[in-house]
Amino acid sequence: MADNQMQYKISEEGLAELKEKLDYYLKVRRIEVSKRIAEARSYGDLSENSEYDAAKQEQAEVEAEIEEMQHRIEHAVVYVKEAHYDHVKEGCLVTLLDVEENTEETYSYVGTSEADPLKNCLSSASLVGQAINGRKIGDTVRVITKAGELEFKIVAIEGDKNARKRK
Repeated sequence: MADNQMQYKISEEGLAELKEKLDYYLKVRRIEVSKRIAEARSYGDLSENSEYDAAKQEQAEVEAEIEEMQHRIEHAVVYVKEAHYDHVKEGCLVTLLDVEENTEETYSYVGTSEADPLKNCLSSASLVGQAINGRKIGDTVRVITKAGELEFKIVAIEGDKNARKRK
């Protein structure tokens, strides 16, 4: 892979989910949209047919999603979850102490393809993710965000309890 091409760090599970979603888009969504276009076309004059315009817009969105997923799969770099981590890297669970708030939160430290703040999946490309990458338990990092400066202490780094079973 050329150095200038984007790489997408993703877990084995995340890649499998992405492939499953792509398969769904190729086999189901594409056909659904084609049927909507055909139905809207049957209404007659396309110049004033809002159903046709909406279906064509949906088709463009579905095709863009398919292209994006195919690109991510083609440029995926799979990281394997380990049973033990001595520093923060993709695949681990990391517990951070917000020094100012004195609260702890545990995150799955993931590649950008799997980032999901609502599921506590912290992207390695995020500001906090970049700051803690490679750090060890006890390390403190400061992150400057739009909301101001945040300070976190790494209090735990855990591995995947199922990693040994997969080896």
